[in-house]
Amino acid sequence: MTQAAPAQGSAGLAPTRGPQTNNVPLGIFLMISATVVFALQDGISRHLAGTYNTYMVVMIRYWFFAAFVVFLAARAPGGIRKAAQTRQPWLQIFRGVLLAAEICVAVYGFTKLGLVESQAVFICYPLLVAALSGPLLGENVGWRRWAAIGVGLAGVLIILQPGAGVFDPLAVIPFVSALMFAVYGLLTRYVAREDSTATSFFWTGISGMVVMTAVGVWFWQPMNQADWGWMALLCITGASGHWLLIKCYEMAEASAVQPFAYFHLIWTAILGVTIFSEVIRTNVAIGAGIIIAAGLFTLWRERVKS
Repeated sequence: MTQAAPAQGSAGLAPTRGPQTNNVPLGIFLMISATVVFALQDGISRHLAGTYNTYMVVMIRYWFFAAFVVFLAARAPGGIRKAAQTRQPWLQIFRGVLLAAEICVAVYGFTKLGLVESQAVFICYPLLVAALSGPLLGENVGWRRWAAIGVGLAGVLIILQPGAGVFDPLAVIPFVSALMFAVYGLLTRYVAREDSTATSFFWTGISGMVVMTAVGVWFWQPMNQADWGWMALLCITGASGHWLLIKCYEMAEASAVQPFAYFHLIWTAILGVTIFSEVIRTNVAIGAGIIIAAGLFTLWRERVKS
């Protein structure tokens, strides 16, 4: 996610922000609420993409998301013109296109692997951010964080089981999604050196909407009335989830609330098991536990260094 993102991934990286309060209990409540909403979004995405083309589903989500972004920009001081001002438009556009592509990959992974296994692998993205922040952003990554990254990736291998009989290439889909989301997060950090969160949010929604419309209209399928209701709910959860996330980071420091983003996996696992009859395999549970432990250690080291 997000890094406010209209996606599964969705609790995401902390957006850059200005002065804020530090009401940690309220921040934690908002973060957990956001993970509930994003998990519901994942479940609805899996249902719709299992029936209709993924590009069409993501396109309609982006129409609503872009409208939400424009609404927020219009109400902010300076309006849409100020939100759109940037000296790095091509980089902002690339961010938006990359996120749109990541969402397509992630939703496709839901339909092929299910929610549980997809999310169990996807939660390694904070470790990928830490690993790539050195070569891409010039940040210092110490040996402790490299050790945590190595342990977390070992957890990914436990889930994927590449040496267990015939390896299913589809199992790599959520890892590719996590890698794309990590690069998106790093680009978000990079553009934040000059652009505000509002500007990045605006370009994310608009550029993603444009590219998904250019692709998705070629895959349009008639949708029945009941599924239009689910689509409307999908759009609402996307907007409300990002609103909760923005408010969360306004209320409390990212280092205090970010560990609770892992609740996303818990809620998606509950949905996967109860609604979609998925099974949590032992290796998936062990691997996910290792990834979460490594991710929490990385967040702790980040806080210590700060």
